[in-house]
This record gives sequence, structure tokens and C-alpha cells, in this order.
Amino acid sequence: MSSTVRISENGRRVLAELASETDSNMTAILDEALENYRRQRLLAKAAAAYQALAAEDSSADAGYRAEVTALDAACCDGLDSYLP
Repeated sequence: MSSTVRISENGRRVLAELASETDSNMTAILDEALENYRRQRLLAKAAAAYQALAAEDSSADAGYRAEVTALDAACCDGLDSYLP
């Protein structure tokens, strides 16, 4: 199913440039951009929730950090911990 969405001339120009650079089409570029934006917002909401947890309940935050540290040690991937 396709729909018509109005975008600015600049937005259309950028979409066309990206489509040309990536040998893709504007619909695929827009779909990918929207999915990336959705994921970015989801991660931002999760980060805010963890910050709120740390600010409101230090005991729960300590428990979360201990659990992440234990899981991080178990994966043996050689990467640094991802705790802030």
C-alpha cells in the first residue's frame, strides 16, 4: 500500500541525492530513515528510564548495574563494558 506524503522541496532533494548515492530509491531511503528514527527514539526513552531509575532508587540502580556487570563478564567478547 502506498500513500502520498507532503515533504519540503529540500527534503525531496535530499532523498533524491541519497537514493542516487546509494543506488536505491527514495521510498527505501525514507523507510530506512524512519526505522532508524524509531529506534533512536526507543533507545532515548530507555536511557531516560534508566536515568530516572538511578535518580529515584539507588538500590535498584545498583542491582541493575551488578546484573549488567555479571552478564558482561559472561559474554567473553573482549569488549569494554557498556555501562555509563
